[in-house]
Amino acid sequence: MSTLVEFSMSPMDKGPSLSAFVARSVDIIDRSGLDYRVNAMGTILEGDWSECMAVVEQCFARMSEDCDRITCSIKIDYRSEGTARLDRKVKSIEQRLGRSIEKP
Repeated sequence: MSTLVEFSMSPMDKGPSLSAFVARSVDIIDRSGLDYRVNAMGTILEGDWSECMAVVEQCFARMSEDCDRITCSIKIDYRSEGTARLDRKVKSIEQRLGRSIEKP
């Protein structure tokens, strides 16, 4: 089974530059051992439901230690079969296009 969780979490009470807070979440994500991709608007995790949700919860717990207001958006794609969907979904699009869409 495979769950993809795309989420974006940031404090709303810390000014315009939030990279220090986002970096703390990325550290938690990286240490989780789950496959993930960071992009300019959020992060996508791949794992089973409980693993992914535990990482989101850890990120929230860490952020709530010193942030009074937090926004979080979450999208979930559950599939009962398959793994390595982070790569396969992109490769499927590339195959249909007949070219790579990955930017260096």
